[in-house]
Amino acid sequence: MGSRSRARARAQVSEAAEPELAQRPSTLTWAAAIQAVEAAGILIASVLAGVDAATGKSYHVSSGIALTVIGLAAAIALGYVALGIIRLKAWSRTPAVITQLFCVLISVYLLQAHRYAWGVPGMLLGLAGLATLFVPQSFRALASLPPEPPADGNG
Repeated sequence: MGSRSRARARAQVSEAAEPELAQRPSTLTWAAAIQAVEAAGILIASVLAGVDAATGKSYHVSSGIALTVIGLAAAIALGYVALGIIRLKAWSRTPAVITQLFCVLISVYLLQAHRYAWGVPGMLLGLAGLATLFVPQSFRALASLPPEPPADGNG
């Protein structure tokens, strides 16, 4: 393959990537950012649980290790969902919605326990995540539906 063919192939790849960015609504960028923030939060909590398990501060060392492993797996999974959202993958909508519902549910429990410092931000994050996923532009982009026809003044 000559250098001219490689340059042409690179141009085709970059041209194919540009429409995806042009078609992605900003609400999906926000949804992916919210999902990534949640993934980072779980990652931080998992590292802290691992440190507690390693220093003997967890209730049971074995449960601390299990909690750390489960948390790390969850953080990786949520990061992968955020990547799916940013790449407009239809499969990413369901796990993202479930994550946001779970975030809202846990926040309700935190608020009922008067843990406002954790409950309020969690609730706001979960509700914002749901809102960004259910905005019509986001729903259409992840559902692979045809674009909405432009509104004309003839009707």
